[in-house]
Amino acid sequence: MFSHIMVGADDVDVAKKFYDAVLGVLGVPAGKIDPKGRVFYRTSTGVFAVSKPIDGTAASGASGGTIGFACDSAEMAEAFHDTGVANGGTSIEDPPGWREGAAGKVYLAYVRDPYGNKLCALHRG
Repeated sequence: MFSHIMVGADDVDVAKKFYDAVLGVLGVPAGKIDPKGRVFYRTSTGVFAVSKPIDGTAASGASGGTIGFACDSAEMAEAFHDTGVANGGTSIEDPPGWREGAAGKVYLAYVRDPYGNKLCALHRG
């Protein structure tokens, strides 16, 4: 469904350090910075990118927005969360753990990146 997702960051080097770490937990190689100063993480299932806002305004997280990353296990989701916190992110919502809901049993771990973008590491039980 999606070709790519791009988030904003005021300092792409800070964001790259954060995303190299958390996406590395998922087995994604370190991002590559293009000539325009954007960083791209390319996988067989899509592209995740980070850029300074092109309109010159400060980067901000989308109010109500969440970007979910699929994890192979609950341990991977928790490692994503913990790595994010260790690299400048902020733990948010309930602590990482199992939840029951309309989608069945899922393990969720929420963290905000250094620029306020809300991320969710998700493992389906």
